Amino acid sequence: MENLPQQQDPNVDSQSRLKAIIETAVDGIITIDTRGIMESVNPAAARIFGYEPEEIIGHNVSILMPEPDRGLHDSYIDRYLQTGVGQIIGKGREVLGKKKNGVLFPFFLSIAEVKLQHQRIFTGIVHDITDLKKTERALRESESKINSIIQTAVDGIITIDVNGVIETVNVSAARLFEYEEHELIGQKINILMPEPDQSNHDRYMQHYHETGEKRIIGIGREVSGLKKSGKVFPFYLSISEVQLTDRKVYTGFIHDITKQKLSEERLRRYASELERSNRELQDFAYVSSHDLQEPLRKIQAFGDRLKTKEYDTLSEQGKDYVDRMLNAASRMQNLINDLLDFSRLTAKTKAFAEVDLDRVLSEVLSDLEIVIEKTEAVITRSPLPTIEADQVQMRQLLQNLISNAIKFRKEGTRPEVSIYAKLLQPRAHLTSTPGDQLVEIYVQDNGIGFNEKYLDRIFNIFQRLEGQKYEGSGIGLAICRKIAVRHGGDITAHSQVGVGTTFIVTLATKHLQE
Repeated sequence: MENLPQQQDPNVDSQSRLKAIIETAVDGIITIDTRGIMESVNPAAARIFGYEPEEIIGHNVSILMPEPDRGLHDSYIDRYLQTGVGQIIGKGREVLGKKKNGVLFPFFLSIAEVKLQHQRIFTGIVHDITDLKKTERALRESESKINSIIQTAVDGIITIDVNGVIETVNVSAARLFEYEEHELIGQKINILMPEPDQSNHDRYMQHYHETGEKRIIGIGREVSGLKKSGKVFPFYLSISEVQLTDRKVYTGFIHDITKQKLSEERLRRYASELERSNRELQDFAYVSSHDLQEPLRKIQAFGDRLKTKEYDTLSEQGKDYVDRMLNAASRMQNLINDLLDFSRLTAKTKAFAEVDLDRVLSEVLSDLEIVIEKTEAVITRSPLPTIEADQVQMRQLLQNLISNAIKFRKEGTRPEVSIYAKLLQPRAHLTSTPGDQLVEIYVQDNGIGFNEKYLDRIFNIFQRLEGQKYEGSGIGLAICRKIAVRHGGDITAHSQVGVGTTFIVTLATKHLQE
């Protein structure tokens, strides 16, 4: 008879498989008897608590617990055995465990009661949630940080759902619209809008959901808001769309531009007033160039005829009258011409371009070569930068200042004039917009100087501190100031009588496109 293979006992096979599953399980599995004594511990449970299995089998399971659970565990089992009421058995919950080294850690414990033929045992499944708790804590900290940032943000932040219902409002947004936060939560967002936006908002959202056409979402624009008091104010609104796991929300970022818009309006009105003033000045210039010059030309013409045809027949006093009349007419003509030059600065006929101030200075000094030689003036110069400017006006500016420095010299003293520049940055790290960087041009002399209490007067039109002693109409420095202001700066001076004067012209290196 052939040898037949022995048939394996299915009970033995099942037990082997069950043992293998328990031994290789990731979660810890511990069985205890009704006295709390551990009968079996799988490798995962021993590893979780930092023991070898043989170190804890036969010990009360309470050695794996911190106080007060450790001291109360036996009484808990007794109460369950007597009443059948348990706190964990058949339910499961988060508890704290104690490792061999004394470190406490969180785990999820579920306990099942097993009734065998001769005894009752309890099987505990231990799932270590240390990493999960760390992740939850990090998530809570991250949420707390984000919430703190949102709540302390200067700009308003409001979140709404797809129906336009407000879900969150930060402190700045509530304050901006003059509400308490709880007054806005759950309200439709259109309560913060004036008409017609208030009535149109739901239609706009429906249109966006149907077509995807964006008017503000992801774009941003200036809009009007409605405060609780009924006051309407301007703000810049940018909206971001956020897709959550199960729904979509919209977050609006609100930047109050009330002050900005007021400044823009003031600037607009100022520009309008300035334009009107300039027109009046140009009208005045027209009158000066035509209506005033016509009678002046007649005075000069008839005065010249008197001098050429009747001069010899005049008495000495008559001759003196004619000479003084013609001199006065000539001064009047120069005055009108200077006034026209001053008024023409308003026209801004040339756009700003790159101008090499050092080259302009060389040209100015070349034009003044005769007067420099005549007065034996000593000119000291340092390199000047290249800036955006009107080249003709830069030449006019430097020529006026250097001519003045030579003209108002002390008697018996050789005039000394120094020209140099300094780059200036009013605010650190800001260089991106016109006006962030300036240049200061210095024209320093050793002339007669003046008392600085007259500083405001010298840049006004027709102001002459020295009376008739020096030639000129008193309009040159007014022209210099007008040029400096047009170039984003100004002009000032430091002076001391008998010592000399330093004029300081400030100019922006870059300008807005005209």
